[in-house]
Amino acid sequence: MKKNLCLLIAAAMIGFGSMAAAQSDKSARPAYDNTNWPADCAKCGIVTQIEKVSDAKSGTGGAIIGAVAGGLLGNQVGGGKGKTAATVAGVAGGAYAGKKIAEGNKEYKITIRMRDGEIQHARQETLNSIKVGSMVRLKDGKAKLYK
Repeated sequence: MKKNLCLLIAAAMIGFGSMAAAQSDKSARPAYDNTNWPADCAKCGIVTQIEKVSDAKSGTGGAIIGAVAGGLLGNQVGGGKGKTAATVAGVAGGAYAGKKIAEGNKEYKITIRMRDGEIQHARQETLNSIKVGSMVRLKDGKAKLYK
């Protein structure tokens, strides 16, 4: 009798435990499940994260282009030794500016949970009012705010 009672209690605990787990699964559903998805937007999703990233560029290409441009501009100024000094200054200034411009290329990595639950990423230079929680349309690897 005690053995049957113990089995009955154990079975009840397992049953209640699975019911509680099923209820917690329903309440823990992600927000995208409750979203009213527009019918005309099969490629829509909700932004879950935005990261500002920068490419690990050395800036060497920008420095070279800047040096050439600065040298050409500096060569147009003055005459004699002043022209040489202006050219050298133009090369140095152009190289520095070009390197900083090339290093300063930043973009955003936008993480999007699509309406089917799949995770997609978009990389773009501007956000255009996109923020976490925004509904976006994904097209050609870019996120655009939906309406």
